[in-house]
Amino acid sequence: MSTQIPPAPKRVKLSKEKEAQAIAAQEPAKTIVAQFKNAQDGSLLGPPLSLPADTAREGLELLVNNLRGSSTDPLPFSFHLSLPPPSEQEESDQKDQEPRIQIHKSVHEDLLLKYPNRLTTEDVFIIECEPEAVFRVREITRCSSTIDGHASPILCASFSPTGRLLATGSGDNTCRLWNLDTETPQSTLSGHTGWLLCVEWDGLERTVATGSMDNSVRLWDPKTGKAIGEPLRGHSKWITSLAWEPVHLNVASPRLASSSKDGTVRVWNSKLRKLDFTLGSHTASVNVVRWGGEGVIYTASSDRTVKLWDGKDGKLIRTLSDHAHWVNTMALNTDFILRTGPFDQHAKKPASDEEAQSLALKRYKAFTAVTPELVITGSDDHTLFLWAPLNSETPKKPLARLTGHQKQVNHVAFSPDGKWIASAGFDNSVKLWEGRTGKFVASLRGHVAAVYRVSWSSDSRMLVSASKDSTLKLWDLKTHKIRVDLPGHTDEVYCVDFVADKIASGGRDKKVKM
Repeated sequence: MSTQIPPAPKRVKLSKEKEAQAIAAQEPAKTIVAQFKNAQDGSLLGPPLSLPADTAREGLELLVNNLRGSSTDPLPFSFHLSLPPPSEQEESDQKDQEPRIQIHKSVHEDLLLKYPNRLTTEDVFIIECEPEAVFRVREITRCSSTIDGHASPILCASFSPTGRLLATGSGDNTCRLWNLDTETPQSTLSGHTGWLLCVEWDGLERTVATGSMDNSVRLWDPKTGKAIGEPLRGHSKWITSLAWEPVHLNVASPRLASSSKDGTVRVWNSKLRKLDFTLGSHTASVNVVRWGGEGVIYTASSDRTVKLWDGKDGKLIRTLSDHAHWVNTMALNTDFILRTGPFDQHAKKPASDEEAQSLALKRYKAFTAVTPELVITGSDDHTLFLWAPLNSETPKKPLARLTGHQKQVNHVAFSPDGKWIASAGFDNSVKLWEGRTGKFVASLRGHVAAVYRVSWSSDSRMLVSASKDSTLKLWDLKTHKIRVDLPGHTDEVYCVDFVADKIASGGRDKKVKM
């Protein structure tokens, strides 16, 4: 039998778009008319300018700094373009396309080559620009230390406002403090008789509060590692979450709010160590409590509602009830500012309480001048809602309903600059959304099991996620792909926190990794 010659391969037909891209790539870059717009307030920066389409991002930054009059002290900017809505025929081909295009290299490469039919050089390109953080956090590449100490899985971890200390709470009924400069254990806070479920630092790093399965809240002095007085008792079930009053509202004796499985929130005076008042109108477990910068206490509960209370006297302001299932997680866009209080990237220590209060207030006012305080809530109904419950005409209506998760939403966090929201779910994915409008940006896929926690770097350029698959993943927010895979844990990772250029994580293998 003679050997048969294989048939000639059929030429793979390129799609129309790919052909157009290939032709466009060979042509020289065209000239476009661009108009720069401030994404924060919508104002236009100068007149439309004619510039080559292959002007690099650095060139665009230079132009914007000149137009703003900040060329002597230039700021880094991020740029994006909103595409016009596609025609009906294009719509079917481009369902997975993002309506907002980030410019990472140049307009020519990121827009004209990828979407040749959507915009032509005759259109005026409205390029929106937003200032980025002036400092840059170094990339995390390796595990620098693995520290034993806890005898049971680590359930919660939190960095202090200055980032010098880390507190971890565990199922062995203790909280441990770790020194981050030397990456060594500092002190063990023992006294609880049940698992530690939450740990929270006050804004000036003078007190650390822990909530436990033994239904009590304890306050500790981080310098000595000793308990401050007796435990705060009153809850009839375990403590789910803690929140301190922000520094700019009360610097001398900040109060502490504790939420519990018993459906109440108790507000304690930390100086006098007595109960101020109880917030009780939820009909099921209160899962999260947050103390906002306007003096409002936010609570999210398993009775499917989010409630707002006046922090002065505990009166109910309003109830937000749009979720169809338990509300598991909640975050404010001011979380980072409130948590770090007077401490910014310059690492200056305020000389007095008054100076600390004025610094914290200045940071808070500067942040909320651009966007008011927003709240994001995530639920077992697979959705998230973005609210502006204090500064909108319809405070009971959400700004946006964020859908896309296939399973329950586990955790949600705003980036420190408030531009982005990251949400983690049981569907193995992390999703990225716009912080002001709630529009979907991208899905970050790479985990092979449920994602438990997410945490942002202080410059909002990096995101880390912790998962049941025993890994941490650092994500590149330009490409929406994994930047660095951080394996090392031998079991599920329950908690992660990001400060300066360090990530700390803990989980079921009882080890703290940094």
